[in-house]
Amino acid sequence: MTALGGRLLPLLGFRRTTTAPAVSHHPIIGILGVLLGAIISTLTARITAFGLADIRGAIHAGFDEGAWITTSYTVAQMLVAPASAFLGAVFGPRRVLLISSATYGLAALALPLTGNLSGVLACQVLAGLSSGTFIPLTIGFIVRNLPPRYVVYGIAIYAMNVELSLNVSASVEGWVIDHLGWHWLFWDTALLAPLMWLCVYHGMPREPTNRDLLRGADWWGIAYASIGFALIYAALDQGNRLDWLNSGLITGMLLAGGVLIVAFVIQELTCPNPWITLSVIFRGNIPLLCLLLILLRLVMLSTAFLIPQYLITVHNYRALDVGDTLLLIAVPQFLLAPLVGTLLRHVDARVMMAIGFAAVGLACLMASRLTADWISSDFLPSQMLQAFGQSFAMTSLIFFNIKNLAPAHILTLGAVLQTSRLLGGEIGAAFMQTFVRVREQFHSFSLGMNVQGADPDTIHRLAGYTARVASRSVGNPEASERALSLLGSLVRGQAYVLAYIDGFLVIGWVIIGGLVLVALLKPAPPP
Repeated sequence: MTALGGRLLPLLGFRRTTTAPAVSHHPIIGILGVLLGAIISTLTARITAFGLADIRGAIHAGFDEGAWITTSYTVAQMLVAPASAFLGAVFGPRRVLLISSATYGLAALALPLTGNLSGVLACQVLAGLSSGTFIPLTIGFIVRNLPPRYVVYGIAIYAMNVELSLNVSASVEGWVIDHLGWHWLFWDTALLAPLMWLCVYHGMPREPTNRDLLRGADWWGIAYASIGFALIYAALDQGNRLDWLNSGLITGMLLAGGVLIVAFVIQELTCPNPWITLSVIFRGNIPLLCLLLILLRLVMLSTAFLIPQYLITVHNYRALDVGDTLLLIAVPQFLLAPLVGTLLRHVDARVMMAIGFAAVGLACLMASRLTADWISSDFLPSQMLQAFGQSFAMTSLIFFNIKNLAPAHILTLGAVLQTSRLLGGEIGAAFMQTFVRVREQFHSFSLGMNVQGADPDTIHRLAGYTARVASRSVGNPEASERALSLLGSLVRGQAYVLAYIDGFLVIGWVIIGGLVLVALLKPAPPP
């Protein structure tokens, strides 16, 4: 490990130095710190999404302007993600994480006190920029500071933390709103920030600032990548609300983001001192692994969207009730993490990946048998299988990524994983929101065409509804109107059920594509 610093800098395109990064004397404390950062980063985004209606109401923001509350946080994370490897190489992961954790804690603490949309957005951007460095630097610290035989367990725990924070957020949001108030949607993670700061301070080694890297930095390449990916992410996040290419704002952000990413590639290929050597990232298995990570995050975010939305839309569940269902994925991770870590020491990671993807696909097939009578307990078999599959797939995918890169490339791998993770999750969420909306409209039209006013079944159903609401209506005309409204709600509810079934089926096809990519992976190069 002492030669790590000398090998890292050529990857980033800068001069070799003689200073090697130190190794922590208290690695377990440091790893606890970076894992807390991973929890904070994911949990904040999910809790804010589930509690967005309460936040909008508290600060008196409308639906359209309030939609930028969640976007501002995640776009800021994407903005800093590509530069995380450079920041870690120049200033050292310890210094970056100390500043970031302190900044995040202050931003999350101040956010509810602002009381207006402008203040909330400013604090969200600041919190996103600081927490955006947490996950990219986590992988590097685990690999550099754990003994080689324990690295796989560190990766398994990291994957477990991401799964937990992704799926416990609905329960946390529901409990906080019911017992503490909307301020604690931000203060709960703000309380974790000081603990993370202490763990990083005592558990991560001090490293000197590399001023040579700072002076020779490829600032244009960093700017092109960061702003380009952030614009595309913002367009994906707001596209469904603004009707995609029918919005000039969405079209402009997509075009500008695409141009900047092309400019970034050209800059790195032509710059004599590039920020990232693209040949390192786009060789061997790495492109396929990045694509697999995007697909896996797409699947995870899609299913994390489908089940809560079904329960909320069809059965009027609250966030706390939805959280009980998502816990079926979160809780088994405590048992699965050590199991997956042990298996990966003896079984080819590609086999584990295939098993994980296949299990998630089978879970989606089971969930596609959905009916309007399903409640949270009916998802138990598919969710347990999905918990198994996602743990296997995520852990083995990250571990195989590490085996395909030299230790010198780990910081850059963290930045690539964070960018792929955010982008894949947003593509999944944006695609599934639009897909469900379009399919619901299609099914509503199709079902409505088959509801004929003169049909005996329709007449009988309307007569039953009319009799049911007659005692609470003023005269027969109002009772008949309410009966028609109930029939329309029934049609819309069934249309949503069919749309969610379509959603699970399309995820199944994505899983098949992922299995094909896994089959194309070559064995990892020798250590």
